[in-house]
Amino acid sequence: MYQAIIEKYYPEDGALRRLLLSHSRQVADLCLDVCRRHPELDIDQVFIEEAAMLHDIGIRWCHAPGIYCTGDEPYLRHGIIGGRVLRDEGLPRHARVCERHSGAGITRRQIEERQLPLPLADWLPETLDEQLVCYTDKFFSKSHPERVLTVEQAAHSLEPFGNDGVERFLHWHELFK
Repeated sequence: MYQAIIEKYYPEDGALRRLLLSHSRQVADLCLDVCRRHPELDIDQVFIEEAAMLHDIGIRWCHAPGIYCTGDEPYLRHGIIGGRVLRDEGLPRHARVCERHSGAGITRRQIEERQLPLPLADWLPETLDEQLVCYTDKFFSKSHPERVLTVEQAAHSLEPFGNDGVERFLHWHELFK
């Protein structure tokens, strides 16, 4: 299912599509590994793979030339844009994962205080599916796809956005390790 959506929005076999597929596959594979190691969490592996493969579908409309994104929107909006795309495709659960994976989630307060270019709401991962994709995404960077961050490096990357996100990430680490 996710292949058809990626094909629809990324039909050219260019650098952006290859990066999207590679990064998303890294995230999906780690999600599936967590599912195998934690059957007690009872996470739907088909859904989690689809959601992980689609979590960055909105990057093509954003401006981040270092990762081949030549759109006009601020990169921070890629989750919101992707959520709209996935809702239009009839995938509201997938859309929520997409909207809530940036950082360790973004609060309404952070949006107000930092004047972030996002709709004024809490965009925090709530379900286990949302939390798992958000957590695993932090280990992989699209600007350095060859690297896998350690837990410490991933937590450190969240520090500029506040201690709440670091604490959420470390809580997820205890749940998913």
